[in-house]
Amino acid sequence: MLDQIMRSSNFDILERGISAANLRHEVISDNLANVNTPNFKRSEVVFEEVLAKELFGDNSDKLPLVRTHDRHLPIPKHDRANAYVQRDDTTTMRVDNNNVDIDIEMASLAKNQLWYNAMTRMLGGHISKIKSVMQGGES
Repeated sequence: MLDQIMRSSNFDILERGISAANLRHEVISDNLANVNTPNFKRSEVVFEEVLAKELFGDNSDKLPLVRTHDRHLPIPKHDRANAYVQRDDTTTMRVDNNNVDIDIEMASLAKNQLWYNAMTRMLGGHISKIKSVMQGGES
């Protein structure tokens, strides 16, 4: 029973989101560390787009399929969306072929920190609800 609760979609998606935020923090830190390195090309983490494809398919404006009865046909499983690093070779910011803009990176770092905090708060709230149910609703 506890295993089913811990493998719920809420835990899975939040865990992958937190992992993506950690990876994004590492990538942004690497970009910032190499702001003055000649020929360095910045990288970015792609996660939200692949997660939306996993959850909603190619038509993200439609609701996902749901099985409401055990005798219904199974819904085909999609690959689990995981974050990946993508290098940006298409731009050049300066004469030394470096494309890191410190202002964009610092704004991305602040945004990523907000996302990370929000996801950890959501995960903590979810765990608190489960703990409350296990204790019989007592505070």
